[in-house]
Amino acid sequence: MNSDITKSLIDILDTFYSYIWSTPMLLLIMGIGAYFTIALRGIQFRYLGYAFSLIMGKKHYKGEKGDITHFQSLMTALAATIGIGNIAGVSTAIVVGGMGALFWMWVTALLGMATRYAESILAVKYRTVDKRGEMSGGPMYFIERGMNWRWLATAFALFGAIAAFGGGNMIQSNSVADVLHNLFSIDPAWSGVILAILTGLTILGGIKSIGKVASYLVPLMAFFYIGGASLVLIMRYDLIPQVIMNIFSTAFTGQAAVGGFAGSTIILAIQVGVSRGLMTSEAGLGTASIAASAAQTDVPGRQALVSMTGCFLATIVMCTFTGLVLGVTGVQGSYDADGKLLTGASMTVAAFESVVSGGGYIVTIGLILFAFTTLLGWAYYGEKCCEYLLGERSVLWYRLIFTLIIIPGAVMDLEIVWKISDVTNGLMAIPNLIGLIALSGVVIKETKGFMLLLKSEAENAG
Repeated sequence: MNSDITKSLIDILDTFYSYIWSTPMLLLIMGIGAYFTIALRGIQFRYLGYAFSLIMGKKHYKGEKGDITHFQSLMTALAATIGIGNIAGVSTAIVVGGMGALFWMWVTALLGMATRYAESILAVKYRTVDKRGEMSGGPMYFIERGMNWRWLATAFALFGAIAAFGGGNMIQSNSVADVLHNLFSIDPAWSGVILAILTGLTILGGIKSIGKVASYLVPLMAFFYIGGASLVLIMRYDLIPQVIMNIFSTAFTGQAAVGGFAGSTIILAIQVGVSRGLMTSEAGLGTASIAASAAQTDVPGRQALVSMTGCFLATIVMCTFTGLVLGVTGVQGSYDADGKLLTGASMTVAAFESVVSGGGYIVTIGLILFAFTTLLGWAYYGEKCCEYLLGERSVLWYRLIFTLIIIPGAVMDLEIVWKISDVTNGLMAIPNLIGLIALSGVVIKETKGFMLLLKSEAENAG
């Protein structure tokens, strides 16, 4: 593509991005989370323990329907959610907004848990069984079946399908190829081929295959990364209280400049914290509810509780470990060998390496695993969006195309793909948020019935 045309297209996409992800959108998403938190009386706090018991429990309930277990559904959603943002996104947030940005990421995730609950309860309530006998659900289905707005449901599915090929596929394969090239000098084309084979073998088996692989790989990669981060924190344990105090104090005061660190105002800390919190939790996008709709459950409320824990695990747990490592190692304001301010994944690598010999390998291997599982999660999201738009016959073709497009993704310059993905993610959120607002009464009514069921079960058990 001609460089002038490319630059013009990037400028146009940047303009769209600035409008879509402006302050009103961030406030809307936060406002919806706050509304459901109040309307559902803090359900994400009151039932968090019960939600985790559902994930780990073996109990089955009469009338359960679905394709995969609660645990597999959550791991599929986490496969798509836990990604580069948990490593690189946290560091860029801290560079721009100071350590206080992490506090606002926490706030966003905690409110987002209520949003994720609402998305998922609607996804399960309005899900349907396709001609292949698989569950199909998500924003496109609850918008159409709950609101009868087919055009808005189609818009979500269209933007979701585009985002799956961009941010969910090509960007992930490119990230893996780049890491492997820098770490082991592997040709990006070979990385693309190998990644395509591994992905194809997994997704051609559908959601049951994806769920099984995710249920093994996601916990493994999470424990691997958390284990490495814990090692750093143990070696710098004396600095942890100071870092935590810094997070809370700078969340409301901003952070002064340190070395090359630009310093931040409270407004900047809030803005970048909220935006990164949304990126790492995906609350409000609606995508995780697609995986929730495949779960085996008797009532929508149970799976909705399970699904909301994804925000907690992805942001409150994973991002906190990254943020604390960055804090105790004091890499803010540091420069690399070329004199450039450290940010993104390179900043996280520097933090690990400053304490643990070979710590950079923990980050880079984590990035590879995170990107691969993101491919799997988004493969399912895109498949369901494509099925909604073109019918069940398109699924096999979609899986083949999704697999093959990994290869060019590994070797191409993806600047435009990044921009398109940012825009389509925002456009995807709009129909989902409209659906949540319009069907908020259904969420509250369904939850009240679920609470009565839980009360009855507790009385019978007692």
